[in-house]
Amino acid sequence: MNFKEIEKKQKLFAQGKQNINHITLASYEKDFELTFTHNSTAIEGNTLTLMETKVVLEDGISVGGKQLREIYEVVNHKKAYQYVKRCIAERKPLDESIVKDIHAILTENIIIGGIYRNQEVRISGAGHTPPAGNEMYNQIKNFYADLGWKKETLNPIEYAAWTHAEFVRIHPFIDGNGRTSRLIMNYQLMSAGYLPVSIAKENRLDYYNALEEYAVNKNLNPFADLIADLEEKQLDMYIQLLH
Repeated sequence: MNFKEIEKKQKLFAQGKQNINHITLASYEKDFELTFTHNSTAIEGNTLTLMETKVVLEDGISVGGKQLREIYEVVNHKKAYQYVKRCIAERKPLDESIVKDIHAILTENIIIGGIYRNQEVRISGAGHTPPAGNEMYNQIKNFYADLGWKKETLNPIEYAAWTHAEFVRIHPFIDGNGRTSRLIMNYQLMSAGYLPVSIAKENRLDYYNALEEYAVNKNLNPFADLIADLEEKQLDMYIQLLH
């Protein structure tokens, strides 16, 4: 993947962003928020359609025939994404307290969030087993410690991809790790001036395979390439607004 080419596009977008009509920009951002919420919850099995998600988030109307948990999942995801944007506006680097806050918002009214698991878990269909007990605690502490030097050694897209892949490999929470990891990946992208990305539920097989390649073989390249491709498409869409 040509990260330098994407970096050029990011700079072009950053330089011209203030010239985009603010109403147009707000509509694009609102559309992304809806799509991201739908995709990130649907990947985990939420059955709300995109239109049902829109009705719940924008009109505050509950959808008949759906579990309350599914309604909470999309409402909470939107809140968590808005929290991420607030933290970035305040120029806060990602840290443990922010990650726990994101998880607590995501799981509000579903489970008690922001607390690491104390039991072993298995990921169905995966070739790796997340660490258990003290080893899990050691690895999650190392994850936060590594955020600093990884930022200096990886380009922003690789850094965001690593943040997601390593966090979800450790699987520190009993539930909600996927949604949390996608939010913290976008946290890193937006903090570096890049656009957030959304992994379509239709692409979940490629997504899971790329994460598996990292978890089993420590090979980040397939996942970083997947995120880079999504980032480039996002940038191309916004750059069209500059003309």
